[in-house]
Amino acid sequence: MERSTVRGLALPGLLTALMERGLWRHPGDEVLAEAVPWFQDPLVLVSSAEQMEAASRSMDMFADDPYCAFFREARGSRADTPLELPWLDVEQAVLIAVTRDPGADGALALDYRTDPSDPRVVGSDFWTDPLLCRWRVVAPTFSAFVTSMGL
Repeated sequence: MERSTVRGLALPGLLTALMERGLWRHPGDEVLAEAVPWFQDPLVLVSSAEQMEAASRSMDMFADDPYCAFFREARGSRADTPLELPWLDVEQAVLIAVTRDPGADGALALDYRTDPSDPRVVGSDFWTDPLLCRWRVVAPTFSAFVTSMGL
């Protein structure tokens, strides 16, 4: 099994194995809705490391534009103090799921601030407070997320 990297971050071995075996696929809207009950828009899993790289580039735009603070995405290397939730450190994150409808802006991300080999999974929350996005924990580790999805 070849280790894949996205944005210089090694994808968890479990994710790489699931992608190589064709098992990293959508478990159904009902299953995802149970894991991320605050999401009001349907999600799709990003299916390859190349697509994760492309999807994750959107975080750079939000992190680098001071008028996009609504998204709570920033670069930890530019922060005066360590970034914690509800902020997402885009230098330590990879998007693994995005909203099915373009422009809806919701996403799930691997958050490497907790563990570089089995990062937590976080999701954007635009619905609890419509005036400000908040990143929330979906699962404490990627492996726990996979188990909860039945993958």
